[in-house]
Amino acid sequence: MSGAPQGRRIAGLYFSGTEIRDLLVAWLALGVAFTLFFVNGTAGFDRLLAAGVVPPLLVGLLTAGVAFLLHEIAHKVVAVHYDQVAEFRADNGMLFIAVMSSLLGFIFAAPGAVHHRGRLTPKEHGHIALAGPVVNLLLTLAFLPALLLGPVVGSPVITLIGSRGIAINVFLAAFNLIPYGPLDGKTVMGWSKGVWAASFALSVVLTVALVFVGGLGFGGPF
Repeated sequence: MSGAPQGRRIAGLYFSGTEIRDLLVAWLALGVAFTLFFVNGTAGFDRLLAAGVVPPLLVGLLTAGVAFLLHEIAHKVVAVHYDQVAEFRADNGMLFIAVMSSLLGFIFAAPGAVHHRGRLTPKEHGHIALAGPVVNLLLTLAFLPALLLGPVVGSPVITLIGSRGIAINVFLAAFNLIPYGPLDGKTVMGWSKGVWAASFALSVVLTVALVFVGGLGFGGPF
């Protein structure tokens, strides 16, 4: 497709030029959307400008952007494992809604999906769907060192990356496991109600405890 970069093989996976472009566009759009969301949309423009715009955006790209990228790549990895032809495609309309909703102080993020083709059993479908939320839950552990290290080195930005990375990932896991529409939860439930219930309950408990009760991800320098 015109304007798309060349395809590349990364860590054994082939990404087409169009797929790379779509992943980068979605990564940037979600980084912007979550940056605006955490400063309370248009009400926080002064706060965003005072922070110099770039540092908050980098935090958004390193937290929400990475959470999204690895969620989608996890779907692709498992799909390819099951001999599927799998590629991510961005939904530009939904990316626009994500950015616009963040300007109003809330966020609705459904940036696109990994499309795959080939014959699959319900279990294989379930594994592919579950891979994204599982990676988000594992990423909470990856961001934990930053949360703990920030106060030690006296860096509010490192602390913010850690807390926001954890908060975004538990939220994305819980949101994507809702058994509705195109979300992962519906496919996981179709394969195994027990696996869905356990993973969804864990994600919701972590989200409520860490984000809504503990306030993780909010506050900080911006």
